[in-house]
Amino acid sequence: MQADTINDAEFSPRQNAVLAQALRLLVEGGEKALTTAGLARAANCSKESLYKWFGDRDGLLSAMISYQARKVRTVERSGEKLTVETLVEHLELFARDLLEVLAGDVSLALNRMAIGQTSRDGSKLGRMLLERGRGQIDRRARHLLESGQRAGLLRYGDGEEAYRTLYGLIVADLHVRMLLGEAAETGEFPARAKRAISSFLTLYGGQRILAAADRQGA
Repeated sequence: MQADTINDAEFSPRQNAVLAQALRLLVEGGEKALTTAGLARAANCSKESLYKWFGDRDGLLSAMISYQARKVRTVERSGEKLTVETLVEHLELFARDLLEVLAGDVSLALNRMAIGQTSRDGSKLGRMLLERGRGQIDRRARHLLESGQRAGLLRYGDGEEAYRTLYGLIVADLHVRMLLGEAAETGEFPARAKRAISSFLTLYGGQRILAAADRQGA
């Protein structure tokens, strides 16, 4: 059975609540705890509703990943004209959200589960994480960078390279270390986000960005 509501649009409040329960079950009990019957009990809904909303188990996992990825915001306001201040604000928000989501129990549980399945089923979950999770985040962030370039605030030739630089400056090897069990210093995330965005703008900022940085350093 295929899900009839799995797309890039927002889920309904009720569906969001069910997905939050599904992620809680995964974190607390692992893959074995994520059953249709168990989720129906935890979310106080019928199994029929789960099948209608999300389809099969793969559809549910895909929806869970999409729900989690939407926690990383880029704050795209319709018709907004970016300024130096608003671009920096949006980039720093993206960086903080990205760090917080990657450091969360949900992200770590999903990624560890995908790693564990790699040799068993051709990494189906891994592909979903890349397409529905990382891919969704990447598209929104790339759109923000493109908006910054159109506004004359950023300058780059290769958008993919610029975005990979941004992601690398924010995350570096932190996610790998956390997957291996290192505790994240979440209190340092705001400062880490600021440093990453400052470094990115030094590399890719347009004249208005660089002039603003000079004024602040004066």
